[in-house]
Amino acid sequence: MSVLDALPPYVTGIDTMMGGSAELTAGFLIGGNRPALIETGPARVAGTVADGVAAAGLDPGDLAWLVVTHIHLDHAGGLGDLVEVFPNATVVVHPAGARHLVAPERLMASSARVYGELLDPVYGELRPVPADRILAAEDGQSLDLGGRRLEILHAPGHARHHVGVFEPDGGLLFAGDGVGVSTPASPELRPAVPPPDFDPELLFESLHRFAERRPEQLILSHFGPIGPPLERLAEAEETIRRWCETAERAAAEHGNEIDHIEAALRERFDAERASEGTLEDELLNGFRSNAAGLSRWIAVKQRAAEG
Repeated sequence: MSVLDALPPYVTGIDTMMGGSAELTAGFLIGGNRPALIETGPARVAGTVADGVAAAGLDPGDLAWLVVTHIHLDHAGGLGDLVEVFPNATVVVHPAGARHLVAPERLMASSARVYGELLDPVYGELRPVPADRILAAEDGQSLDLGGRRLEILHAPGHARHHVGVFEPDGGLLFAGDGVGVSTPASPELRPAVPPPDFDPELLFESLHRFAERRPEQLILSHFGPIGPPLERLAEAEETIRRWCETAERAAAEHGNEIDHIEAALRERFDAERASEGTLEDELLNGFRSNAAGLSRWIAVKQRAAEG
């Protein structure tokens, strides 16, 4: 039995099989007369996602919306392929991410620096998305699914181009990476705070916005529903505060070097991470990537303090 089976009947969870591994990254097909797919996974698994939509009984021409919580490749990398598979679907993205979908060269170059040799075999290349297929969604904008609707909530902190997606009838909150990562193999809730945009204060504000919706289900792209929702949102904030405190202490004592921060994070939190050293850890939110995001945040904070 999959954790995705806990979703309501009108939501089909699709395991993208990113990196050839189960239960790392999911897409979510929301039923209605104008159905929506939330998250595409990377380009390498676009075919798997398209097959999942077909297996749910949906004709490609009937999909109305392709919604991504942000433009990182594990969430939006398949868009360029899937707009061809689903010819009538409008791509919905934060305004700050839209231009990178039309001209993805800078995004791909940045991703190459982050993912290195994993870029091609795991993620593949985000192909350009035609500008006339994109809706740059404003904060609070509603999408009509025909009998249901989705509310787009700007939710920066993990990335400035991050949104949450709320389905009010069922109380479903699709949180992308804005809450963190919790998979069946490693159910502890772990932060995802990579460079370059991590900002804890913005992330805390986003978590509070999520809590204000009082969701019935809190659904992570990595991987599926977790609960109880309000308790897990509070846990996410507390966990991120502890990671930030640990990083700032390491920077103050040893210097704001990624190696120093990574070592401090490992020393304090290693026992909490069942996924340490696995492909999941490497692809989603390893100590190294989180240390890089925390180090950059500390550097920005220091520059601001110096005027």
